[in-house]
Amino acid sequence: MSKERARRRAEREAERARAIRANEERQARRARRRALSARLTPRPVRFYRQGGVLARRHRAQNAVVALGFLLVQVIVWLIWGSFPLSFGVLVFSLLLAPVVVTLAFDRRT
Repeated sequence: MSKERARRRAEREAERARAIRANEERQARRARRRALSARLTPRPVRFYRQGGVLARRHRAQNAVVALGFLLVQVIVWLIWGSFPLSFGVLVFSLLLAPVVVTLAFDRRT
């Protein structure tokens, strides 16, 4: 009877060892596949907002320029209201905005 139990225990242990080995091989294959997939897929580019005094100042200056641009467009539309004139002022403002930023905020570099 004890020989039979020892034989069955040995079979169970061998089966458990085979299952563990198969599971480890499966996990290793999965890990290799994930590593290959990670190498082949491009990572998304993340844009981070810069902090600090200069970045805050530039954001504030850009906001002032955008507000001035919108204010000019609204005033022209309310005072004259003609589409060709409004369109002309829009084009002129778009061309003039970089000049205003450069001269007013000394952004030459």
